[in-house]
Amino acid sequence: MSVPRESEPTPPVRRHVVVHGRVQGVGYRYLARKHARRLGVAGWVRNLPDGTVAAEIEGDEASVATMLRRLEAGPPGSEVTRIEVAPVEATGEHEFRIVS
Repeated sequence: MSVPRESEPTPPVRRHVVVHGRVQGVGYRYLARKHARRLGVAGWVRNLPDGTVAAEIEGDEASVATMLRRLEAGPPGSEVTRIEVAPVEATGEHEFRIVS
């Protein structure tokens, strides 16, 4: 009888996100930080001058996917019309922050 091998941890993934719609002035960045901390993902979120919100999310594949769904939903009062997601190289970041 063989002994099951412990699965190897999967490397973290990182995604660059731009969220379009009514996403500024509605608490979007603060809710993103709250979700990120609960999910244990790292990265950052910021408002951009064109009215969009940009973020980078890093963590395990499942947590990042959940975070992306939450970013797409947005907080009450927001209206997300489109979300752009692109893979970027993981940086090893360990916290999530709001940047200006």
